[in-house]
Amino acid sequence: MRQQVTALLWRAAIAAALVCGIGLLPWLTRTDPALTVLKARSADRDPSPEVLAAIRDQLGLDGGPLHLLGQWLGGLAHGDAGRSWISGSAVLPDVLQALGASLLLMAAALVVAALTAALVCARTLRKGARRQLGGRRGGGTLSAALAALPEFLTASVLATVVGVQLGWLPALGWYGPRWTVLPALALGVPAGAVLGRLLDDLLPGAFGEPWARAAAARGLPGRRIARQALRRCLPALLPNLGLFAVGLTGGAVAVEQIFDIPGLGRTTLQAALAQDLPVLQAGTLALVVLAALAAGAARLAARLLTGPALREGALPTLHRPAPPARRVLPLLHGAVLLAVVVLGLPRDPLAVHTGDRLRPPSPAHPFGTDALGRDLLARVGHGALDTLLLALAITAASLVLGVLLGLLPRLSGPLADTVNAVPPVLAALLVTAVAGSGPATPALAVTAVGWAALATHTSALLRQERAAPHVLAARALGASRRHLMRRVILPAILPPVVRHALLRLPGVALSLASLGFLGLGAQPPSPEWGLLLAENQPYAERAPWAVLAPAAVLALLGALAVTAAGGLRGPRRRPPGPAATAVPDRTETVKEPAGVR
Repeated sequence: MRQQVTALLWRAAIAAALVCGIGLLPWLTRTDPALTVLKARSADRDPSPEVLAAIRDQLGLDGGPLHLLGQWLGGLAHGDAGRSWISGSAVLPDVLQALGASLLLMAAALVVAALTAALVCARTLRKGARRQLGGRRGGGTLSAALAALPEFLTASVLATVVGVQLGWLPALGWYGPRWTVLPALALGVPAGAVLGRLLDDLLPGAFGEPWARAAAARGLPGRRIARQALRRCLPALLPNLGLFAVGLTGGAVAVEQIFDIPGLGRTTLQAALAQDLPVLQAGTLALVVLAALAAGAARLAARLLTGPALREGALPTLHRPAPPARRVLPLLHGAVLLAVVVLGLPRDPLAVHTGDRLRPPSPAHPFGTDALGRDLLARVGHGALDTLLLALAITAASLVLGVLLGLLPRLSGPLADTVNAVPPVLAALLVTAVAGSGPATPALAVTAVGWAALATHTSALLRQERAAPHVLAARALGASRRHLMRRVILPAILPPVVRHALLRLPGVALSLASLGFLGLGAQPPSPEWGLLLAENQPYAERAPWAVLAPAAVLALLGALAVTAAGGLRGPRRRPPGPAATAVPDRTETVKEPAGVR
């Protein structure tokens, strides 16, 4: 009970710190909120001192940020979130309406994600049910390509082709269930591919456990074994599913912009850019509360699925069987990516030829040209240096932070839930306020939120690994906590978390691309891949090669990351031996007890 109260207080403190930081945003960025509000209300009006003074008096800005924050919190305690600084309307009804639209979109996107994940795992489930899995590796290039799909690019293509050209579904607005299909596809397919890859990575270990072999030997139907294997793997995946649900609610800013959806992500974006603090604070608080509810529901579902095994130390760890090393696909993908970079580097990525605008691929321009006549192969090749190095650095930093914080679940659990609830745009604005604007700001913003999923994955695996019988046996034989962490727990946790981090490598590039699409990332004429997608997206219908080229290399990067990550496996356990019965001396270096697995 004391632990639950402490966790609740810690979560409340983090949420309060976030809301207070948002309340100080205009003063941290050293901007005049009155001027920003005036531009948002009427961009053509002259910002004279009298007009600005009237706005400050109307909004109470002269009282300072602490006065405004106290006034807002006092009204919130009575169910009043204040009034918008821009429109003057009540904040709470508008935020609740936007939250309802985002929740409906999130639910539809989760259905699409579940179907996509099922397709990714279908072959593994079928082969496992038939006891034909052997040393097969899960996933492949297709799932990697789906995971690397840029949400805003997918949304633009669906809106243009399916909505406008074919006219099958509405492309703009939010008036009923038919309007949810295209944005749900744009959000759900990449999320489902990532979740499917994570689940597909766990399934072979479940099918290789003793209960699955015993069930098959007794002649139980393969479908029943497959259902139980799926249930066995879901507890390790549910925390990430909760993060995805919250991320789809508040992080769908670009998709909501393209489809003109009045969701919470778009509402918080507009409020952040206009420094409409009451709307921004209320929207962020709604996301934080949603994150807490989603995290609690995910943990409750995981406990119900695992039952008493988690408490009684009878839950085997899901160590995936180590198949033979597969070197052909990673080498092939890496060679193709390297060839693109090598062929593009000798070309000039900034040379403008207006007479060659939007030319299709040709021997002179293998990838075609963009709207300014610049060679796309050159821009992709030169952009690879910035994009790949930056994405690798962010992924490595997120991995280190995620593992270190994930090993402290009581500390990192509420923090990860809260951080994941912050939309990337708001994170970029907060980072800008603290660290200042510059080329490193997008990288810091993505790193500031990118560790949350990895920490959640680490904590979920840590809980299950601590409940494994071999860990309890090693502890009973006198193994110290340091020895268990270094020799038993970390070797079991690190390989799947590193594979998860590599799977997110294209997503890091896409996060930078999303910030660029919203004007907060790399700026022209930089050849960064995300910026290439953003600046060529308006020409997707007329010149599809302009967006297919950077999208293809992102998909290739995803395929390379997934196939290379497939070769990461934990160390093999030593065979049983007489040392299993020896009790190690606590004063000496403790060796791992053999035969406890």
